[in-house]
Amino acid sequence: MTFRFSAKPFDESALRAELSDPACGGYAVFEGWVRDHNEGQRVRRLEYEAFEPLAIKEGERIIAEAIRRFGVEHAACVHRVGALEIGEKAVWVGVTARHRDEAFRACRYIIDEVKHRVPIWKKEHYENGDSGWVNCERCAARAGEDAAAHESHAQHAHEPATTPDYSRQIALHEVGAAGQEKLRRAAVLIVGCGGLGVPVMTYLAAAGVGRIGLVDGDRLEASNLHRQTLYSLADVGKPKVELAAARLRALNPEVGIQTHAMRLDASTAPGIIERYALVIDCTDNFSTKFMLNDTCVRLRTPIIFSSVYQYEGQLQVVRPERGGACLRCVWPEATRDGLVGNCAEAGVLGPVPGTFGTLQALEALKLLLDLPGQLAEELLMLDLLTFSLTRVRTRRGADCPGHALRRAAPADGGGTHIEGGDVELSFDALERALAVGLEVVDIREPHEVLRAATPCPTARHLPLAQLLHGAAAIPPAGRYLLVCASGKRSLAAARVLRSRGYAEVFSLRGGIAALTRGGTVPTA
Repeated sequence: MTFRFSAKPFDESALRAELSDPACGGYAVFEGWVRDHNEGQRVRRLEYEAFEPLAIKEGERIIAEAIRRFGVEHAACVHRVGALEIGEKAVWVGVTARHRDEAFRACRYIIDEVKHRVPIWKKEHYENGDSGWVNCERCAARAGEDAAAHESHAQHAHEPATTPDYSRQIALHEVGAAGQEKLRRAAVLIVGCGGLGVPVMTYLAAAGVGRIGLVDGDRLEASNLHRQTLYSLADVGKPKVELAAARLRALNPEVGIQTHAMRLDASTAPGIIERYALVIDCTDNFSTKFMLNDTCVRLRTPIIFSSVYQYEGQLQVVRPERGGACLRCVWPEATRDGLVGNCAEAGVLGPVPGTFGTLQALEALKLLLDLPGQLAEELLMLDLLTFSLTRVRTRRGADCPGHALRRAAPADGGGTHIEGGDVELSFDALERALAVGLEVVDIREPHEVLRAATPCPTARHLPLAQLLHGAAAIPPAGRYLLVCASGKRSLAAARVLRSRGYAEVFSLRGGIAALTRGGTVPTA
């Protein structure tokens, strides 16, 4: 096996013997050693972890590529896993070839590709804590930052690190060297590391934005990968914010990445946002969007919003420092979470959030570089099925930004009660709702009902959009229990209908998934 892992220290003489060949005159070795410091912090020890079935297959592929590309005779790589102490060898690469140049180049190729492509994770134990698990590909540009790259074979020195090349954007007359310096000094906060956030952070890091903050409290799920293409299958279960930081550091080591593994709320947002000159909202819930809007209005910090629904989306740039219209100027009443299905409920094609995230990144660069054509005082809406584009002029509300403070939505999206009584009710079976005089209305989309039928034979099926925007879909005088998959959409719809005069419309707490729980019933 030309690529393998070892839980024990290397036997260098045995490894060298494996590659010995009298026809070869060149032998090159790379050794990565564990050093006692990293990024200004003292390191006590390291730990390595790998997804070995996939890692070995990819490692073998890299070795085969090196042999073909450089015409060498033999090559091998061994990587340690488990706990390592200071000074121990973490990785060994050996190559034998007919001539020394091919051996040197193949050796460098193997270690760089291993660090980029093989799913290996490390945790650095510092004197003041640990780094958490990070992917080793962040180290590729410096030929093994995770273990002190100490090259043997008489060299014993690092090769110079490669530096990012911004020449293609500097060539633009509107950017130039002065614009590149503006980007280097910029500080941008990206809230959400998902389908919108991935293209935003990738393009901004690649462009050389000097400091990028990442906010996300979620862990990667396999269902994310079709649209969150920065990550890999081996990353599932790990915190997105750590995964994103590792990949951005590998993409551009010059960018300072600051991570916030949390969900922002009204109490934590101001202290973080005030450190940045621009905020980009890449979240998928309205309570957070309106909270970010209100905070940025108060702090006079520009923010770029985007929202996606199935094949369409919208984009808005809010410039409170210039007195521009904010989110609440367009939507005076904060849109309730659940009223519009998220990606899990409504479905989405990966390129849709990718397209809108890319537009957010473009608007961010236009703003930071003060380029012409910035989106201002308008809402851009784009349907990617038909490519129909609509621009809606926005106007600052007469009481803005004051109303942003007075009518701020709670960070948790509101409670489960509204004036006039309980909106949410619990049942262990929908028949009990029928027994107390409620009509069951299933507001899920047709494809959801096909997958899982309503557990009530007399239930009416009325998709959310038809319920709220159809012509008198249900009479206001009736008594209704709205149901959906998780209870979020039905709760939001019930609140809207209550505001329209439907006195006895309720939502099934927890949705269809929670029918096995007991709960309260309304009185007659």
